[in-house]
Amino acid sequence: MPAFANPRALRSVLGCAKRVLGRGRAGAPIAPRLIGLAALRITLGMIVLPLPILLAMILGFLALRMALGQRPVPLLAGLLALLAVQALINALALHYGVGAARFMQPITAMCVPALAWLAWRADALGHRLGWRDLAHGIGPVIVAALRFENSLALEMLVPLAYVGYAGALALSLQRTGPDLPRAKMGQGDGSHLIWAGIAGALALSALSDVAIAVFVALGQVAAVPRLVDIATTSGLLGMGVLAVLAQRMTGQAGEDAADMPLAPSEDDHALFARLEDLMSERRLWRDPDVTLSMLARRLHVPAKTLSNAVNRVSGQNISRYVNGHRIAAASASLQRGASVTEAMLDAGFLTKSNFNREFRRITGKTPSDVGSAPIAKG
Repeated sequence: MPAFANPRALRSVLGCAKRVLGRGRAGAPIAPRLIGLAALRITLGMIVLPLPILLAMILGFLALRMALGQRPVPLLAGLLALLAVQALINALALHYGVGAARFMQPITAMCVPALAWLAWRADALGHRLGWRDLAHGIGPVIVAALRFENSLALEMLVPLAYVGYAGALALSLQRTGPDLPRAKMGQGDGSHLIWAGIAGALALSALSDVAIAVFVALGQVAAVPRLVDIATTSGLLGMGVLAVLAQRMTGQAGEDAADMPLAPSEDDHALFARLEDLMSERRLWRDPDVTLSMLARRLHVPAKTLSNAVNRVSGQNISRYVNGHRIAAASASLQRGASVTEAMLDAGFLTKSNFNREFRRITGKTPSDVGSAPIAKG
């Protein structure tokens, strides 16, 4: 029972409010009273509001902040907003028994994996969505139709959709490789791992539905509401955190691209030479937000074309190629007497862990080893 439905709890809260507000004397400092009132309001919110509603408020705030941010990721922002709506619907259905919320639960839940997939295509790969992508709305429509039937097909369709989208996302990640067109190159493979985490979160959501069905089959009906509350809240929170991290590692949008043939060509060498000139003249590797799409846009070629050319000519992906320029510049800075932190930031790295890992991979040494080595005289 929520606290506001409990008269004893409500009287306790109101009594506490009266004591907090009545303690002040004329001329006494008002700051302690305001602090006490603020603490009371926080406590009141924790008592009255179920956890899913607090989660909905947090996810909604993050969605609004993401939508108004400098880096446009509209589908990721939409995914966060949908997760907030789902958390609110779950709270209304489980904690307050609202019939309309119970009806909407599987419908909005069916929208989550579809929107996660569209966010992957648009905000991670930089693809332009078209009319064919509207087909992903068929699932929620089917669920809405089955909702009137209360059929077993409805109970199977939602977890199967989550598994299907999770598998499709994992397969697309494998085919794309570590070079995500809109991923910042100063983050290593972090963006790739985060999207893999989103695929895993979708699969775990389906697994939780199976676990709930098993509890029902075993006759443990009393434990089902709490299990549903814990599973859905943790799943929504995990996916929301991953969506925020994905946005933080996403740069500006670029162009979509077609696949290139596997064999190297003269065009690949010419494009790689243009990239080398661009990197040397503009020193774009110093920008921690540089992405494959940004480089491709500077060279007026599709992102996939540039990625393929770098792979064929240099034998490494675009992220490692850019980091090679960064490590070379950092090594020179360290030999000139710069500190490890100065060299790291000047070269375009954001975290010491990624900087140290890439430095050791390329040079076989640590930044401290290079910085402490004596400078050779001419």
